[in-house]
Amino acid sequence: MSEQLGVLKVIVVQGRRLVIRDFKTSDPYVVLKLGNQTAKTKVINSCLNPVWNEELNFILTEPLGVLNLEVFDKDLLKADDKMGNAFINLQPLVSAARLRDILKVSSGETTLRKVIPDTDNCLVRESSINCVNGAVVQNVWLRLREVESGELELTLKLTKPVATSK
Repeated sequence: MSEQLGVLKVIVVQGRRLVIRDFKTSDPYVVLKLGNQTAKTKVINSCLNPVWNEELNFILTEPLGVLNLEVFDKDLLKADDKMGNAFINLQPLVSAARLRDILKVSSGETTLRKVIPDTDNCLVRESSINCVNGAVVQNVWLRLREVESGELELTLKLTKPVATSK
């Protein structure tokens, strides 16, 4: 049985140095998957450094999954081309939310923990997880895998309390 931890808001901010899949450019969009939930951004036409600023919501449940991302190039006459993939482990975000509840942090901005790039994640650089007016927020840059270049910027927000008992 799965326990609901809250709502995970994923803001797909932008992409940088995405790969060319058409003649001189690409028409990228991002597909995000968490367990059996899937969401997709809009297509940005003819752009290798797209700005989406698009918010997608997921219900976060136990057991925790990994947020998977795939970038595609939209094509009209054939299957969409792959432009890379990445993932982010949500455990540090949920752990920080539990710490927020233990410390009873609810206003202002407090850094709860830092996550560093390693072989178990796609982080480009160190990322802080902060409590901002009660919400747990993490800004990340993810390196796309299985392609020559490309990075995605995301903002993750866990908005509902994680504490299950008072």
